[in-house]
Amino acid sequence: MAKPAATVAREADLADGKTPPKQFGPVFKAASGPAGWADERLGLASLGKHNLRKIFPDHWSFLLGEIALYSFIVLLLTGVFLTLWYQPSMDETTYDGTYQLLRGVTMSQAYSSTVHISFDIRGGLLLRQMHHWAAMLFVAAMICHSLRVFFTGAFRKPRELNWLLGVGLMGIGLIEGFAGYSLPDDLLSGTGLRFVDGLIRSIPLVGTYIEFFIFGGEYPGDLIIPRLYMAHILLIPAVILGLIAAHLALVVYHKHTQYPGPGRKESNVVGYPLFPVYMAKAGGFFFIVFGVITLMGALMQLNPVWTYGPYTPNQVTAGAQPDWYMGFVEGAIRIMPNWEWHIGGTTWSWNIFLPGVGLLTALFVIMGVYPFVERWVTGDKSEHHILDRPRNNPTRTAFGVAAMTCYGFFWMGGGNDIIATHFHVSLNNVTYFLRVAVFVGPVLAFLITKRICIGLQRASEERLLHGAESGIIIRHPSGGYEEKHTPITAEEAYTLTQHKEYVPITVGGDGTDHNGVSKRDLGKQKRRALATRFYFGDNLRKPTRAEIEEAAAHFDHDGANGHGHGELEDGHSNGHSNGHSNGHSNGHSNGHSNGQAAIGSDRDDLETADR
Repeated sequence: MAKPAATVAREADLADGKTPPKQFGPVFKAASGPAGWADERLGLASLGKHNLRKIFPDHWSFLLGEIALYSFIVLLLTGVFLTLWYQPSMDETTYDGTYQLLRGVTMSQAYSSTVHISFDIRGGLLLRQMHHWAAMLFVAAMICHSLRVFFTGAFRKPRELNWLLGVGLMGIGLIEGFAGYSLPDDLLSGTGLRFVDGLIRSIPLVGTYIEFFIFGGEYPGDLIIPRLYMAHILLIPAVILGLIAAHLALVVYHKHTQYPGPGRKESNVVGYPLFPVYMAKAGGFFFIVFGVITLMGALMQLNPVWTYGPYTPNQVTAGAQPDWYMGFVEGAIRIMPNWEWHIGGTTWSWNIFLPGVGLLTALFVIMGVYPFVERWVTGDKSEHHILDRPRNNPTRTAFGVAAMTCYGFFWMGGGNDIIATHFHVSLNNVTYFLRVAVFVGPVLAFLITKRICIGLQRASEERLLHGAESGIIIRHPSGGYEEKHTPITAEEAYTLTQHKEYVPITVGGDGTDHNGVSKRDLGKQKRRALATRFYFGDNLRKPTRAEIEEAAAHFDHDGANGHGHGELEDGHSNGHSNGHSNGHSNGHSNGHSNGQAAIGSDRDDLETADR
């Protein structure tokens, strides 16, 4: 029998009188037994060796996507439990269960089984509420995750496809949530189903045909609950699982994005390996999310269907509200003026179609195309793995805040009756206010946010050139007062200056650009030049290397003359003479051999792209 290669080599060395080489680190043995059998046929060891050492950066905002994933896992676990007793049937039955107030009431089997789960199945109410809370958290985490991706520019090349997958996940998540919300067939969920039926009918020309196709005839019919059930437990979860798998696969393939900082470049990832560090943290965080959802299900009542009663089409619950994530659509319809057309014996209900179907369509279309619009404006075709600070792209940040403001006013519109009754104000006045606010509010939010971002840019420039406020006030012999500044660290200086800088492009009146090069598509270039001025015209230029070196020399000069720095404590003196000559003259000539030199490169690249 042949000896292992390592043993043969060692014996040959000893025979020749050579000293065998030292082995450093642990000696790994080949897997044996079932693991070895599987590895020989599937290559699992090499696959695991590569992927288990995958590096993931560490930042709290990256947990938002994990919350969505873990909430979906809780949804699957609790949903399996609920399917054991839920009956997706609209056949009528007479309730004779534990809940006394509904005994003898005629209702659908779907509603009867929901009440049965809540009162007669041990742990049923807890699992029902956990399932509902997990659904609410799932959508909330997806929205927060998408906001983080948007504000930090994580949708840029090469992640446009992953952004589209995320947008699709959010849209399908809303549909899945609504389908589950409608299954109990109580009066509240039935009211929401009637609301969606109105949205479908409002589609011009084909709305009625689509309604008949979905409901199997005239609303409500007797097929919608079984159809929603099959979509809710099989079709839509399968699509969501597929999209999540594709989303995570692209995250692994492209590498995880990371926030700017020393040592972090477009070509590397700074963080912890998947195994064991990240896996341990992710596992612990899953149980935290699971525990929080369990506490919410146990302590916070949600959707008490037994108080609403069974659904009957001629009744509506007073103060009916959908789940929070659909509130903005209802609010848009509530505050929309009564705008209808009557043409050829048909009614075109724009007051329902535009704020309902139109708003949802516009929302997801705008989200989907935005990365490509921004890439056209910037002309930037390079890959981006370092995230933006929101202040460094004030126009994008302002757009996001404006959209959030508009969403908030629409969401308030969904509760205009509750606002009117609780604050004792006129319902009409609330509606008129919101009609104006949805247009004025986003514009004000855009302008204010953009000015705040530019102000934060000025604050960053101040820290970079003049240092941080020390809190120490110096009185001069002339009677004046001055606060001494301490130089910032090289790490902070690098973080403040690493971002890529964009400048507006110009097109000459004679059809040439700012370099005198002829432009063939003059109209297109003029539109792009206008867009770049709108996007970047107000941005502050980053300090040049000469300005930073001058600021560093100023600190060194003050430290040498003992103006202020010698009067500080030892730590400050050290931090100034050492810290700044090291931090800024080392930090900005050295840290910005990684940092400031990169600024010059970015500008050169931009000018080349503009040519």
